[in-house]
Amino acid sequence: MPTARQRIVLAALAGGVVGTTAGSALVTWLTGRSRQPIDGLDTLNPPPGLPEAKIIPIPDRGEMFVRDHPGPAHGADHPPIVLLHGWLASADLNWFTNYEEMGKLARVIAPDHRGHGRGTRHSSPFRLADVADDVAALIRHLDLGPSIIVGFSMGGPITQLLWQRHPDVVAGVVLCSTASEFRFGPLSGAQWRWMSVYQVGTRLLPRSWLEWALVAQLRGKLPVSITPVISPEMEDAAPPIPWLVGEIERGDAEDVSEAGRELGRFDSRGWIGGMDRPAAVIVTTRDRLVPLTSQLELAARIPHALITEVEGDHDAAAANATEFNAALQQSVAYITDRL
Repeated sequence: MPTARQRIVLAALAGGVVGTTAGSALVTWLTGRSRQPIDGLDTLNPPPGLPEAKIIPIPDRGEMFVRDHPGPAHGADHPPIVLLHGWLASADLNWFTNYEEMGKLARVIAPDHRGHGRGTRHSSPFRLADVADDVAALIRHLDLGPSIIVGFSMGGPITQLLWQRHPDVVAGVVLCSTASEFRFGPLSGAQWRWMSVYQVGTRLLPRSWLEWALVAQLRGKLPVSITPVISPEMEDAAPPIPWLVGEIERGDAEDVSEAGRELGRFDSRGWIGGMDRPAAVIVTTRDRLVPLTSQLELAARIPHALITEVEGDHDAAAANATEFNAALQQSVAYITDRL
C-alpha cells in the first residue's frame, strides 16, 4: 500500500499527464485544422535589395547568420558599419529598408542575435552581455577593425555593452529608438516580468491566425498593435506578410522571452556617461514602445552626442525610411568626422 505522501505524488503526476495530454490535443486540433486562404497575402518573396547572406562559423560561439553588404565599389570613406537589430526581430526585419543606403557609405555587417531570426541557439540563458561578446567575436573574426556600431531598440543595450566590454572594436556608436534602462514605470516592469505569457502564446497560436491579425493591422482594422514593423501608414513599404511572419517565427520563444526579461533588468545609467567614442542618438518622436523622454535621457548622459529627431513611431526605420536613412547617414558622418 502506498503511503499518503506517495498517493499525493502519484495523483499530482497523473494530473500533470492528463493536463499535458489535453494541452497537446488542443494544440494539435488548432494547428492541424485546414487553413483557409487569407485575402491580401502576397507570395513568399523577401523585400528587394537584401545583401548577401552568409553563415560564418565563430570559434566557441557557433555559426552566425550575417548579412554582408560590401560597400561602395570605389572604396569607403567610413569605417565598417555593424547593424544590431531589436527585440523580437531579425536583422532583415529591422534593417530591410536601410541596407542599401548604409551600403553607399561603407561595408555593412548585420548579424541575427542568438535566439532571434537565424541566430545561434545556446543551452545557456539569453544574456545581453553574451550577445555583445558574440558581436565582438564576429568583428574580430572578419578583421573589420574598429567599427561604427548602430543599435536599434534592444540593439542599443547591446551596443552600450559592446563598448563597455570590448572598446577596441568600437569606433563610434549610433543609438536608435533606445534607452539606458527599460523600466518605464510600474506597469512596464510587470510586463517584462511576465514574458512567459508571450512565450506560451507563440507556441500555441497557429501561424494562420498571426497572418490574419497582421493583415488586419496593416489595414488599420486591429484595435491593438501586434508588431511595430507594420502599420497603415507604411502603405507600399510594408514587407510581404508571409515573409514578415516567417521572420518573426524564426526566433526561439524561450530565448525571445528571456531577452524581454533581460531588457527589464538592463541599466547603464551608472556608466554610460563615460562614453569615450563619438556618439549619435536618433530619437523617434512618437515612439509608443520606448518613450521619447527615455530616449532623450540617454542622449543627455552621453557627452557631446549628436541628437537627431525622426518623426515616427517605433517602426520609423521602415515606415519613414527616407528620413530615418538620412538621420543614419548624418550620424555616421558625424562620427567619422571626429575619428
